[in-house]
Amino acid sequence: MDAELFPRARTEVAPGAVHVPDWLDAGRQRELLEACRDWARPPAGLRTVRTPGGGTMTARQVCLGWHWYPYAYARTVADGDGAPVKPFPAWLDELGRQAVTDALGAPTSSYPDPCSYDIALINFYDGDARMGMHRDSDEKADAPVVSLSLGDTCVLRFGNTETRAKPYTDVELRSGDLFVFGGPSRLAYHGVPRVYAGSGPPELGLSGRLNITLRVSGL
Repeated sequence: MDAELFPRARTEVAPGAVHVPDWLDAGRQRELLEACRDWARPPAGLRTVRTPGGGTMTARQVCLGWHWYPYAYARTVADGDGAPVKPFPAWLDELGRQAVTDALGAPTSSYPDPCSYDIALINFYDGDARMGMHRDSDEKADAPVVSLSLGDTCVLRFGNTETRAKPYTDVELRSGDLFVFGGPSRLAYHGVPRVYAGSGPPELGLSGRLNITLRVSGL
């Protein structure tokens, strides 16, 4: 396949939005997967997110640092078992800061304080899961959002800040890929219209896709 014969290049999808292929090597992917498996265990474990209108998200989620539920943050799993949210580890903050530096070429110190990553939203997608177009707008800080992919390949639809409709760009995210969006793209609409079931690296041992999203709460 052409995708295997030619290295994928770092791409600026929109101003402030950058895709860095293969950012996590195989060893780091395994480490991150094992951590996700620990975080997914109850209490405050992997859950189905219910929307105010009575629907459910097809991707299941677990949170670290602050618990997100539509459309607010809490210190407990307010829409689940009520347990305290799992702590956000310092090494994830370091990983997020390095991701911003590598993707955008600017350290997080160039953004207004506070700029310590303190939220992780970890979404699990099986082959039928999707994520509709939305904005990450419940935070009080404008630091870039860091997105890490493990397992099955997906299509990330990255749009504009005004509407859920076109213009948008579809980006293929594979296991180990990094996607960062900040600056003028911080509030861009984005979603996941498709996951390619069974496309992840067999050696990782993950059936499905994990997306680890790191954010600065400003709370």
